[in-house]
Amino acid sequence: MQSRLAPPAWLVRTLTPQTAPIPWPAVCRAGIAMAAPLAVGLAAGQPAYGALVSMGALSGVIGDTADAYRMRVFNIAVPQLFGTLGVMLGTIVFGHGWFAVGALTLIALVSGMMSTIGAVASVSGLLLLLNSVIGAGLPLPGPWWKAPLLLACGGLFVLFLALLAWPFRRQEPERAAVAAAYRAVADLLEAAGKDTYDAKRQAVTQALNTSYDLILARRARAHGRSGPFVRLLSALNVLIPLVEAAPAAHLHGAPLPAGIPAAVRDLADAVETGTTGKPDLGAPEADGPARPSPGHRPSAGAAQAPSELAVDVALRHAATVVYETGPDPYNVDDRLGLPAALRIRARRATRNVLLSEGSWRYGLRLALCIGIAQSLVSLIAVPRSYWVALTVTFVLKPDFGSVFSRAVLRALGTAVGLVTAAAVLSQVPRGWWDVPVVVLLAALIPAASAKGYAYQTAAITPVILLLSDVLNHQGFALVVPRLVDSLIGCGIALIAGYLLWPESWQTRIGDRLASAVDDTAHYVETAFGPATDHASRTRQRRRLYRDLSTVRTEFQRALTEPPPTGTRAAAWWPLVVAVERIVDATTAARVRVNHGAPDPAPAEVEAVAFHLRELAVGVRSSDRLVEVRADLAGDEEGVLAPLRQEVSAARAITSPDA
Repeated sequence: MQSRLAPPAWLVRTLTPQTAPIPWPAVCRAGIAMAAPLAVGLAAGQPAYGALVSMGALSGVIGDTADAYRMRVFNIAVPQLFGTLGVMLGTIVFGHGWFAVGALTLIALVSGMMSTIGAVASVSGLLLLLNSVIGAGLPLPGPWWKAPLLLACGGLFVLFLALLAWPFRRQEPERAAVAAAYRAVADLLEAAGKDTYDAKRQAVTQALNTSYDLILARRARAHGRSGPFVRLLSALNVLIPLVEAAPAAHLHGAPLPAGIPAAVRDLADAVETGTTGKPDLGAPEADGPARPSPGHRPSAGAAQAPSELAVDVALRHAATVVYETGPDPYNVDDRLGLPAALRIRARRATRNVLLSEGSWRYGLRLALCIGIAQSLVSLIAVPRSYWVALTVTFVLKPDFGSVFSRAVLRALGTAVGLVTAAAVLSQVPRGWWDVPVVVLLAALIPAASAKGYAYQTAAITPVILLLSDVLNHQGFALVVPRLVDSLIGCGIALIAGYLLWPESWQTRIGDRLASAVDDTAHYVETAFGPATDHASRTRQRRRLYRDLSTVRTEFQRALTEPPPTGTRAAAWWPLVVAVERIVDATTAARVRVNHGAPDPAPAEVEAVAFHLRELAVGVRSSDRLVEVRADLAGDEEGVLAPLRQEVSAARAITSPDA
């Protein structure tokens, strides 16, 4: 039994550090990018200028999350442009009272609406609002263009450091991403028939999403089809048949020969190093025993099972393509579809934002909270009042996760960070000693960010206070006002941005899950339809897995909410897993048909699709969804038998008696 003094489960889940590896290159860049400007400013006798450049570098450090160099340009440079615009706007309204309140409220509306476009637009909107708040609340050195220029120089310095290795490692991030996808598939094949299969499949989905995002983002800006790009995209596409064969191998129940995942890992090494030549699938080593062949057959004279045959064929085809020196550049299927031109996507995004109810709702929430924060500090004398709005901005960014949990984590992280800041401000003399301290504290930001939001906040807080002290020389007196302002900001976000907006959990989560179930029903029909080609089925399956990955992320965010939202998410979580298993069972059945099993009867396919659509209607309509029916019948020896079992299990999860 849980002790009454133990923290609630949702808080424990929220505070549990993530298992992401520490990005050591980003750690080094952060220390250099934020300490070097401060050192230059001290050497030039202008420490305040150096502190402003370091503050600009901080925003670049936070946005430096991409692996591919082309994506780093967008992730860092584009937000810096909006951040510069924000400082200019804030400087213009500085000291103008209620006019400044109205201007910042309008900027908050735009920032919130921008967050629905995508990751780069979201960070751009964040910096637009943050720097507007700073410019409107902090007297910056004149003339009007100096502070924006200094902040922009800091972000561009981070970009410069991030791109130093581009001439030497131009394609390595993309190669590493595709190789990581191969290794994830190797782990998946190794887990076939084992309890760890579901976790490995989720890792494969994430690896494929990352790889396709990197490759297709590059494809959108590539002129023509370059050889290296075609090889990488071909290697990624040819991995899909292996992914499709994995569910069939898993449902077969018997572990695959050890040589199969080993051969896939060899292909991963070949992709990463760019090796070409003749593939060697399981040839004996010169001084050792032969490794089991990926094409291993059970025994002499025994027929290979359809699942084993599918893996064997897919692996040999993958090896041929990976080692091929010159793939046909016009025979490459982009799987998710070729991205539209940047101009067309920008026009679509703008139209969607202006016509989207969700974007207006998010924007109005953020605008309301910023308006309240700025009105409060205009009516009540609050030292360093801009910290209140900054806290609201960080907590309430709607695409960053649960508002409630972020408010709690922000408060906890700030409190921990202030302990470090108090020690630094009280014990370390100002001047050149600030440089090594900033090197150490700034390097902790990327490392802590990989572990979670509370840890990131705890790492950023002392850096911001130290740089603020360089500007205003208040020392230890900054600590208590910073804590008070953060608590006020968290309170505004919780009340005006959370409690006053009772969005139903079913609308945010249930509708997405119901749409995924509907798409699954369509996938079942497509998988066994006579007029559907393999490429179309593959694209549909990839989109479905991507959507299910998004649904899983939304549910994981909901699990960090307090009751009743967190409780409902925990109760519905098994249905998310069940839908993923249904997609796997459909893919496995299709693979078995492709390799010799008889086609299912159209009536069986239609019955499964009907039950899935009925399940989707139930997900949208109520908490207790649909009754389990006993009429989901069919050939018990046919390829759809495992699929019918998974559908029945999903309906059992949501039945009134469950």
